[in-house]
Amino acid sequence: MSTTYTIDSSTSRATPVSAPMKRLTVPAIRKRKGADNEPLVMLTAYTVRMAQLLDPHCDMLLVGDSLGQVIYGLPSTVPVTLEMMAAHGAAVVRGSYHALVVIDMPFGSYEASPEKAFESASWLLKQTGAAAVKMEGGAAMADTVRFLSERGIPVMGHVGLTPQAVNMLGGYGARGRSDAEAEKIVGDAAAVAEAGAFAVVVEGVVEPIAIEVTQRIGCPVIGIGASKACDGQVLVAEDMLGLFERTPRFVKKFDDMAGRISAAVERYAADVRARSFPGEEQVYAPKN
Repeated sequence: MSTTYTIDSSTSRATPVSAPMKRLTVPAIRKRKGADNEPLVMLTAYTVRMAQLLDPHCDMLLVGDSLGQVIYGLPSTVPVTLEMMAAHGAAVVRGSYHALVVIDMPFGSYEASPEKAFESASWLLKQTGAAAVKMEGGAAMADTVRFLSERGIPVMGHVGLTPQAVNMLGGYGARGRSDAEAEKIVGDAAAVAEAGAFAVVVEGVVEPIAIEVTQRIGCPVIGIGASKACDGQVLVAEDMLGLFERTPRFVKKFDDMAGRISAAVERYAADVRARSFPGEEQVYAPKN
């Protein structure tokens, strides 16, 4: 069952509730494996205010390196830096109280060696207060996942369509259409799960692969462009809110925020040009 949290409007914007709530933990998320459990809800968040709005409804908030495209207008996630992830990760932690906060390891911050990954991940967690990191890659990253997990850093895996590898993949198309590719994706998911990942994101794969991965590995599988049979789902919040006209095929738009914002700005502009804003309610009268 979903829980409703009351926001105390008397508190500051950075602390929207009067008493902090106990966050979900990595062990609690791991226990949510299986069809008998309520599916895990995960969305991306990059700012304090968005974290405040999403937190009561989500089990996990992902500070995704997708912020490169969503916030900074970059062509891909590849240019995103550790410093960018740290700044936004800290903001999301400050704006949330309930959800487990997971932060993406950006391209180039972990691939060289397990030791390099530990250095980057530990710095990110210290800077942000996030609970876990997410790393793209399958069997090739299993030793790194194990190295971090054994040293107290929870890791979420990410297999299938891995955006950081867009230059190798040649685009963002669905993965697993050939038998060889399907076998590799399933093997990659199993490898990072066996190495200690507490959950695995499966992105942009044909549905039978997502179902097979979900059934085979022992930790929760979070789908994005995968299957409703997964143990949970994640989307970029701005996509599902309808802030972008163009979104991936697997996105369902739950609102048309772009249209609503445009309409509100149009009304504002009209009021300014008509000199009907600001009105008496929005200006300060002199003291008598």
